Amino acid sequence: MGNRESAGGRDPLPDRAHAGTAAAPALPERAAPIPDSPFPIPGRPPRRPRIALVAGEASGDLLGAELVVRLRERWPDAEFAGIGGAKMRAAGVETWHDCGELAVMGLAEVLRHLPRLLRLRRETLRRVLAWQPDVFVGIDAPDFNLGLERRLKQRGNIRTVHYVSPSVWAWREGRAATIGRSADRVLCLFPMEPPIYARHGVDARFIGHPLADTLPLDPDRAAARAALGVSDDVPVLALLPGSRLGEIARLGESFLQGAAQVAQRIPNLHVLIPAANPACRGAIERLLAQVRVALPDCRILDGHASEAMIASDVVLLASGTATLEALLAKRPMVIAYRISALTYAIVMGLGMMKTDRYSLPNALAGETVVPELMQHDCTPDNIAREVLAWFEHPERIAALQPRFDTIHRALRQDASARAADAIAEFVDAAR
Repeated sequence: MGNRESAGGRDPLPDRAHAGTAAAPALPERAAPIPDSPFPIPGRPPRRPRIALVAGEASGDLLGAELVVRLRERWPDAEFAGIGGAKMRAAGVETWHDCGELAVMGLAEVLRHLPRLLRLRRETLRRVLAWQPDVFVGIDAPDFNLGLERRLKQRGNIRTVHYVSPSVWAWREGRAATIGRSADRVLCLFPMEPPIYARHGVDARFIGHPLADTLPLDPDRAAARAALGVSDDVPVLALLPGSRLGEIARLGESFLQGAAQVAQRIPNLHVLIPAANPACRGAIERLLAQVRVALPDCRILDGHASEAMIASDVVLLASGTATLEALLAKRPMVIAYRISALTYAIVMGLGMMKTDRYSLPNALAGETVVPELMQHDCTPDNIAREVLAWFEHPERIAALQPRFDTIHRALRQDASARAADAIAEFVDAAR
């Protein structure tokens, strides 16, 4: 880190002695620092940009790392610090805590971890205020970051950006105004989001989705099958019951039982189950042993979710970002999801869900193009019926793929570069 020990976290005054000229008079020991000025001060080196970031989970860690790379293209000497994971650390971010500490999902789960999360947020607030960055970027993790951003924005001297808009298209729209009280600017991954914020006077920008930049427009199915050791002529079902242990516990048995019913109707069905990490692999292995379903050609993969989806004929998966990845892979899918009973009761009892389309593919298409089986509809029988409908009606798949291609092109905007542009405006204004 650079030497930033002067008052208010600003650079100390440079040594005014210069070879070949008379040395400038020494400043008194307790001289007040030169206040910040919008105009350059002769002889004073420019201040190094300083950006604080807080990311939640692995997806936020990846977004943060890519953002840092793009910002370093502008300012190679910039300083970055906050909360992140291995990818952000590799990109040069000094992490005060690991992003895994924020990986809590669902109202019931958040309530159980609330005291710890509140302590962590108070500590992070103190560190950000002491570090005095030019801008604070909260990457996803809205339950944690929006409260932190609001407190920073109230103090008025640190601009705040929220990177990845919460799903205002699915939950009550009035949240957009609340988010605007926390963030000076919201970066949106989907085109339907900025108009919602605009109705509430909030500065929001569509930047595109990083996954759309990463995945090819025309996925190579044969190459994906070859990489996974899968023959070209076998039917394949990719099964993704979630990347969290709680999701696997709630969904895994229904997914496996539904897949077993499909295997009874589709000869030589191969089932690929990508595991997000070793803990998830262990949970899936235990489920397979306990449920004892008839899946003779079933293989657990260590990661490789993208390859498994591209290689598949049909994808069965939990709701979330993975549904967007399946869309970008141009594969037909069945989306099934179940949250904890307490979380579901709170969400439905308070009328917090304001849409009848839960998944990203249907929201982006503006109509129901893939089946959604939520909560009580998430049963093995329903899962098997919807998966079989794709296998038995290939004409439906042929009609779906051009729709997915159009959405992919709309989301392909070089998102990390556009995010860096939006953040750089605040950094430039603060220097």
